[in-house]
Amino acid sequence: MKKLFLIVALAMFYLAGRACTNLIVGKAASTDGSVICTYNCDGYGGYGTLTITHAGDFPKGTMMPLRSWWGNKEVPDSILQAPHIYNVVGNMNECQVTITETTTDGRKELRDDTGMLSYPQVMQLGLQRASTAREAIKIMAELMDKYGYNSEGENFSVCDPNEAWVMELFGKGKGGHGAVWVAIRIPDDCVCAYANQSRIDKIPFKDKKNCMYSKDVVKFAREKGYFKGADRDFSFCDAYCPLDFKGRRYCEARVWSFFCRCDPEMKKYLPLITCKNNVRMPLYIKPTHKLSVQDIQNAMRDHYEGTPLDITKDYSWGPYGCPNRPAPYTYEVDGKKYFQERPIGTVQSAFTLVAQMRSWLPNHIGGIQWFGCDDANMVAYVPMYCCCTDTPECFQRGVGNETSFSFKSAFWMCNWVANMVYPRYNLLIDDFRYFQGNLENGFHNKQDSIENIAKTMYAENPVKAQEFLNNYSLSSAKLMMDRWMTLAQFLIVKYNDFKVHDSKDGVIMEGRGHLKDIQLPKEFLERMVKETGDRYLMPNI
Repeated sequence: MKKLFLIVALAMFYLAGRACTNLIVGKAASTDGSVICTYNCDGYGGYGTLTITHAGDFPKGTMMPLRSWWGNKEVPDSILQAPHIYNVVGNMNECQVTITETTTDGRKELRDDTGMLSYPQVMQLGLQRASTAREAIKIMAELMDKYGYNSEGENFSVCDPNEAWVMELFGKGKGGHGAVWVAIRIPDDCVCAYANQSRIDKIPFKDKKNCMYSKDVVKFAREKGYFKGADRDFSFCDAYCPLDFKGRRYCEARVWSFFCRCDPEMKKYLPLITCKNNVRMPLYIKPTHKLSVQDIQNAMRDHYEGTPLDITKDYSWGPYGCPNRPAPYTYEVDGKKYFQERPIGTVQSAFTLVAQMRSWLPNHIGGIQWFGCDDANMVAYVPMYCCCTDTPECFQRGVGNETSFSFKSAFWMCNWVANMVYPRYNLLIDDFRYFQGNLENGFHNKQDSIENIAKTMYAENPVKAQEFLNNYSLSSAKLMMDRWMTLAQFLIVKYNDFKVHDSKDGVIMEGRGHLKDIQLPKEFLERMVKETGDRYLMPNI
């Protein structure tokens, strides 16, 4: 029996709920035939890490423990272990099956605290036991039926090298057991997105090839008084998660912004987001152009740029146009309630990933998680192959934690640099993008040569190919850490004490002649005069 090895970490599940984003690209909608799926794991206070659960074989009847999503509790001998489990790196297993999520509250009365399984455990068990996306959906549903489900509503993105699926589910409340759910396959030539809001409307009950659902999905809604009418008129999202203001502006707005990147015609759904009408967006759309992995990495950094919701153009966050907004997202002034935008790119991410799955390559080579700790806007995505047997030190829990800084921790290194940039965003962001783009482009430009070496090795000895890609993943993470230390030193020197040094290609130019004053933006100076009046007006003497 192979030893089951678990790096106990907060990993992908720490405070992920209520605030995450998934983007999905079918294989015919991507530039190279990859299925692509993403995850911004958002939640203030979360510490981003990457976990590995190694493959193992177990005698019939073996019981396994359940670990809490905090990673610090374990209930021994909880559920029946599978005879075989797959190697799992973060959110992807060795078969390239990827599962990501966004949480939605929905009907709060449907949470059942007596169920054994939380949504992170359902995801992890699905990854350990499934070789395809379809199989993962069935396994997760069976586990919830058998052991009960105790979390809020969930939207799972479940993908493999050939298919992309979305699965929505809700518990059955106290006295109930398991979950009601529906899963829809995303067409190969389409894209989809999820952002903490139920999105599946009418269920195509007769399309068994592209739709799966729990047998009581309509019956249970009738029993609870959520729906009356014929099955053909049943709307899963209307019954279990009615759309309110927060669902529109904080959740569907993120989906809308991504859809606008894929097809400018989607801007016509702005009235839904601004509460002017109730015309829902489709679950998925066919993009006007094919999307690359790098396109999707950049989409994970979205702040509504180029749309009427763009938060980089107004005065709501200081003279340097920082696109981030502190929580909470609502505030009150003179008895009136206001809100702040909540984009895809947000400071509260613990980690971010873009999963790339490719059917024409051996699984060892075909599956990559482009991974980063901290928010997508402020990291460089690092390639982590699904065959990895080790996790980089910088992505491990233990080199740092939520309250302990470490220069060896990717989470803290990335946050350290990001928090240098935030207060003077427009002033520093171009230099940051130079380092970020240089590193990411380097990884992408090197990908073909690395994988050609791995393919040659794989034909002769798959284990050697696995070792090679594992070591490449580790060295890529180390390179990112080295570059980020250089970036941090560059920024503090270039922008020290409200002056700025000239630089070229990431190198600061020497000499006092290259030391310049920082000019505040004209719009800010005009606003300052308006606010302060003649206080700073120079006298004519």
